[in-house]
Amino acid sequence: MLLLAYAGASDAGEAATSASRFLLDQFSVSNIARIEMEEFLDFTVARPHMRLRDGTDHEIVWPTHEFFSVRMDNQSSDLVLGLGIEPHLRWKAYSRCVVEFAQRLNVRMVVLLGAYLDDVIYSQPVQVAGFSSAPHLTSELNLVSSTYEGPTGIVSVLDQTLSDAGVPALSLWARLPHYISTAPNWRGALALLQGVERVTGIPLELSGLDGMAADFDVTISKLIASNPQLSAYVRELKKRAFSQ
Repeated sequence: MLLLAYAGASDAGEAATSASRFLLDQFSVSNIARIEMEEFLDFTVARPHMRLRDGTDHEIVWPTHEFFSVRMDNQSSDLVLGLGIEPHLRWKAYSRCVVEFAQRLNVRMVVLLGAYLDDVIYSQPVQVAGFSSAPHLTSELNLVSSTYEGPTGIVSVLDQTLSDAGVPALSLWARLPHYISTAPNWRGALALLQGVERVTGIPLELSGLDGMAADFDVTISKLIASNPQLSAYVRELKKRAFSQ
């Protein structure tokens, strides 16, 4: 399985990229590939970083899209993680690079992670919706056929492009409260990885993330309780939800 996450418009609360970074910290991984992003990024928007090497010499670290092989004990299926920034330019060419990479690895399924902001009650379980451009996956995994029309991001573009190329692909989206700007949103990250477990059957060992999500929940509850306007807004949301 290839799991992809992108910083940018499809990563509300940094939930998708934080979910991937948690897995990178949780398991033994090795860097197996990267996409050089000079053709695909505007470096005035996603700037390279300068850092010290050996305490004296400087080096420039350029933004890339990295791919990591994850070694999971007692698992028959391999997991590859892809993590990077949503490209600014040449999305069609970028998507072809991802398709070629997936085909070269004989990937059986690509799962793309995303998160978006909506009118939801922060204390309720995070809802995760699954979408796929592949009709057989929609049926087999009980996913939703999206009826959305409007501007879209790289997650949706890759879902369509991969499916058109015969690579089974789906996207999982966490629905997060728009009035909470605290990031990373660990509750959203946990919900996304629980969704990955459900659709793939691969256990990911998320006990460490459970604690991080619980701590995040306590922090947000205190934040809202200390803000009268925010508390009133959440009460109004609850009234609307429970009156339906």
